[in-house]
Amino acid sequence: MPDLVNTAPRLRPALDPGFVPAALWNRAFRALVRESGDPQSLTIALERRDGSVSVYRTAVLPHQGASIAVNERYVERLIKMLLWQKGGYKVTIAGPPEIASFIRGVYSPAGQRAFDYHFMGESVYDHPMVVEQTGYDRAPEAREKGTDMGRNFDGCRIGFDLGASDRKSAALIDGEVVFSEEVSWDPSAQADPQYHFDGINASLQRAAAKLPRVDAIGGSSAGVYVNNEVRIASLFRSVPPGLFNSRVRRLFLELQAAWGGIPFQVVNDGEVTALAGSMALNDNSVLGVAMGSSLAAGYVTPQGNITNWLNELAFAPVDYRDNAPVDEWSGDQGVGVQYFSQQAVARLLPASGIDLPGGMPLAVKLAEVQKLMAAGDQRARRIYQTIGVFFGYTIAHFMDFYEISNLLVLGRVMTGEGGNLILSFAGEVLKGEFPELAERIRVHTQGEKEKRHGQAVAAASLPRLHKPESRHAIS
Repeated sequence: MPDLVNTAPRLRPALDPGFVPAALWNRAFRALVRESGDPQSLTIALERRDGSVSVYRTAVLPHQGASIAVNERYVERLIKMLLWQKGGYKVTIAGPPEIASFIRGVYSPAGQRAFDYHFMGESVYDHPMVVEQTGYDRAPEAREKGTDMGRNFDGCRIGFDLGASDRKSAALIDGEVVFSEEVSWDPSAQADPQYHFDGINASLQRAAAKLPRVDAIGGSSAGVYVNNEVRIASLFRSVPPGLFNSRVRRLFLELQAAWGGIPFQVVNDGEVTALAGSMALNDNSVLGVAMGSSLAAGYVTPQGNITNWLNELAFAPVDYRDNAPVDEWSGDQGVGVQYFSQQAVARLLPASGIDLPGGMPLAVKLAEVQKLMAAGDQRARRIYQTIGVFFGYTIAHFMDFYEISNLLVLGRVMTGEGGNLILSFAGEVLKGEFPELAERIRVHTQGEKEKRHGQAVAAASLPRLHKPESRHAIS
């Protein structure tokens, strides 16, 4: 296998020095392709059930000898990134047929990416995932779609944001927040969907008590949602498949019915993060990321629209080393959730020297690290420094796939001084390793209240109002 030179980061993560940034690996691979003198053009197209198609054009080494393994590594990780960024049940590879055959085997029921195969197929797009090959000159054309959603603050609205350890709600009257709260819960461990329904509805009822009426409800939640249907979400991971299909899949439609059929819109929490950023900044081309129980992401296009992409960057590869940490859910290595979430904080605890009980919930471990950080503990500081270095290299990686002018960073991991340290070290990486990118992007965060409740407020703006007679009065 040819050596991929210059993949070692200039600034190494203190507690995880083996980290191989995806951005550097890909740059080194592309340099090899240019230097080969014989680049092989390759196009990857991803099609979704609504007919939209995303296209990525690149090149690989001549697919022979020692270059085969390098090509396969590059294309497999690239497709993994594109699947979780854009989504798609049909992958068309316009390039060497041997590469398409390899990818077809990897993304199959018995392949290494069986999780992705089932997720993209049955769970999200209700169609078996397929990998096809075609000639380069017959590659599908891009057909992207955007959604004009949100930025509606007229009337009396409720917004909610569902996380793995807490749920947040807010009540607004013509855009003014009159109530907000945060309630602890443990949804991912609950097998009974009624627990989820009752918890969400209780938050809505408490918010509604502060309003003269409820005109619309908007929600933000981790997972994949299509027309308010839950396709897959970690919040419901303990619900048996039969109950998931009969109760969870239409849970938010059931809630909408309980609230008289008023406008009710639920989308991925990452999309709401990006929407909140776009509204606050009065600008577009926003990638929003939330480092909480997982890594949520969303994107607002240069035109100001939310996309129909997945933007589930918790599963996007960010570390290309062979022994990268494994995500327990997907079974893949080096993906975002292990680097930018409360799971990342817990993973770094042993290397930091901080000893916390193994059975302690992740959210509690994060809270303990935050207390130590506030007290000036250098061990906690090294955790945040490490995440900051991860983040700087990963921002550069994401900029290979998104047109970004603004990066908004939220979530519990960003709370307190530790969040400032993450951004400081990420900025050092960008300036030192990618100065041309550092000049193109503005990184933003928000105040503590907005970090915790900003998504619930933005979620409230998602639905458009119906006619006055459809509004739900509070008795």
